[in-house]
Amino acid sequence: MKRMLCILLSCALTLFLFAGCGGSGQPASGDQNGAGDDKAAVFKIGGTGPLTGGAAIYGNAAMRGAQIAVDEINAQGGIQFELRYEDDEHDAEKAVNAYNKLKDWGMQVFLGSVTSTPGVATSTEAFNDRIFYLPPSASAPAVIEGKDNVFQMCFTDPNQGSASAQYIFDKKLGSKIAIIYKNDDVYSKGIYNTFISKAKELNLEVVSTTTFTEDSQTDFSVQLADAKKNGADLIFLPIYYTPASLILQQAKNMGYAPKFFGVDGMDGILTLENFDVSLAEGVMLLTPFNAAATDDLTVNFVKKYQELYNEIPNQFAADGYDCVYAIKKALEAAGCTPDMSAQDICEKLVQVFPTITFNGLTGENMTWSASGEVTKSPKGMVIQNGAYVGMD
Repeated sequence: MKRMLCILLSCALTLFLFAGCGGSGQPASGDQNGAGDDKAAVFKIGGTGPLTGGAAIYGNAAMRGAQIAVDEINAQGGIQFELRYEDDEHDAEKAVNAYNKLKDWGMQVFLGSVTSTPGVATSTEAFNDRIFYLPPSASAPAVIEGKDNVFQMCFTDPNQGSASAQYIFDKKLGSKIAIIYKNDDVYSKGIYNTFISKAKELNLEVVSTTTFTEDSQTDFSVQLADAKKNGADLIFLPIYYTPASLILQQAKNMGYAPKFFGVDGMDGILTLENFDVSLAEGVMLLTPFNAAATDDLTVNFVKKYQELYNEIPNQFAADGYDCVYAIKKALEAAGCTPDMSAQDICEKLVQVFPTITFNGLTGENMTWSASGEVTKSPKGMVIQNGAYVGMD
């Protein structure tokens, strides 16, 4: 009996010592990004995006780009970040639910929503909660309007629309223009409105304007037939890559081969699952990022992204990367510390952000106005042999 008691006491003591040394197999502290063991020394940044569904290329690219930036920053040993993304499926209601999860988690800075319709919804929530908001690619003016805590990394829809018309005019890319846009999408409508205004100013001849909706984005025979009947030699597509891929396929099926010109929503079409990239040969678009650029920052980012994800990064990945580094610069300039509340951090960043100049993957000497708009120039790109090639 005494022998049994000794054995039991010995086992209990061993278990106690093992538990005290953290031998449970789970880390006592730290985060998924290796930011260190002291949670108080880590800024929590969150984001929402379409990680599944028809726009998933955008959300995953932005998340991956942001994660690469976080890992690089954390490895430097100074300011530290913990990053968390939630799936919003490109849906406004789900984006708000995802935002609330991040808020409950303790998010201090918000990377916002990747696409514009969810971005409008979550920017309103962040404004009410006073959480600083810097989305990688949500570009609708309504994302920033009336919200002093919201800034944009991507140039806005009005800028894209007018810049596209100017680019087509300057490069003499088409003499008769057709436009196909999505009339129930704030992103597409915003770009269309400023494109058509600028086109009138430049005397570009728009011979066909047709639309589609979320429920009718599978058959574009009517839109393409109207463009062809009116002799359009260039079709402007201010839309996302999924419907654009169907338009390219259906145009080929009907033997119609105009030039196609898109905006940043087209970026991602080359990695769309089961898409024949030869259909995109010659497609032009404006984007702030060129993965083929030879500067050290771009070369290193592209190499790292390819090693991790076995694909060339698109603009959304570059935007996500730039967002994290811009936030880092602003936090340091504002003297923010991780023990501060999200609201206190927000007030400091609101004051600092319009004063900083930032060099990143998507632009040099970027600045922000107090209203949240970023100043940078888009780049003309054309798809050749399954890759983007600069046109300038």
